[in-house]
Amino acid sequence: MNPRPIDYNSKPILIFWEATKACDLACKHCRASALLEALPDEMNLEESLSFIEQIKGFGAPYPVLILTGGDIMKKRGLEEILKRTKELGIPTSMSPSATPLLNEAAFEMMKKYGVKSLSLSLDGASSDTHDWLRGYLGTFDKTVNLARSIISEGFTLQINTTIFKRNVHELPQLLKILLETKVKTWEVFSLIKTGRGIDREDLDPQAYEDVFNYLEFASRYGISVRTVEAPFFRRIMIEREKTTYNGGPLYSKLVEETVTLLGRPADKTKGHTSQTRDGKGIIFVAHNGDVNPSGFLPIKLGSVKEKTISDIYRNNETLVSLRDSKNFKGRCGACEYSDICGGSRSRAYTYFGDILQEDPRCVYIPESMKALNSAK
Repeated sequence: MNPRPIDYNSKPILIFWEATKACDLACKHCRASALLEALPDEMNLEESLSFIEQIKGFGAPYPVLILTGGDIMKKRGLEEILKRTKELGIPTSMSPSATPLLNEAAFEMMKKYGVKSLSLSLDGASSDTHDWLRGYLGTFDKTVNLARSIISEGFTLQINTTIFKRNVHELPQLLKILLETKVKTWEVFSLIKTGRGIDREDLDPQAYEDVFNYLEFASRYGISVRTVEAPFFRRIMIEREKTTYNGGPLYSKLVEETVTLLGRPADKTKGHTSQTRDGKGIIFVAHNGDVNPSGFLPIKLGSVKEKTISDIYRNNETLVSLRDSKNFKGRCGACEYSDICGGSRSRAYTYFGDILQEDPRCVYIPESMKALNSAK
């Protein structure tokens, strides 16, 4: 029996809350442009608790609240916030930074208030790459050690990786590390030009096609793969059910190296294919209460200080427009995968200044356009 489809017009499945911009790291690609100390307009404890109460407006089962930053461990009043989410029955996940603040005491607090899953960022298979990106020596080793600790403490751990030119060839070695560490979920981000985003490191469209086809292959080793700002991964997953991928040299090299390291995969693909995208199934709340379609699409839709999050999500005209793929332009508008995928709205915005334009990093030509070109 298939589960009932989710009505993304009614509620999201994930609420990302950038509870603070404070962080002790200085990551070169940081979406939040994090700072050492919280900004003066950060929501105080009373405002934060009021926002959490608003989530009840979606009705049970509630969306998952993902506490992020900055470094969530630097959020003032964090314990009171976690206590309230537990009291209300709001499922809560956390995305802390790999700093000394993430320690035994922090783990005990999380367990006390029902946090079951965490995510850490690991952006390379070596300290040379990861520490370069994160801005501090020793962060790679600390992250790997923390990953082992988190899993041994009984939490579910997701590893987040942003792909870019400098680390793309390390993906097979990184996969090996994740499997050896017993990580169950790998969430792979494509680079978006926002915050401190290092757009000079962005991949070209064919490289993205090779990489995300490689990730479909990598998921066959028993790790669940999800993507952020690359919804065309869903189109790739559907295509791989029908045909093999005869990709470019980058794909071939990554597959060959992975087989050398790990042998041939034994499992079926475990790619994650829920049909969410910016503003559809996910929503983002900034440190000051401003609401955006996602953390990579900095368009203000309202503020939770003035309207409830459920009201903004359900009724904001921009969000309503984003959730209807019939409004998309260019190849995304003509594409037979427009609702399943829909392209990265954030990337369309950064390239064209138009949230409804096509995704410039997708290589796919829709069937309707192929037929039109053939008819000419």
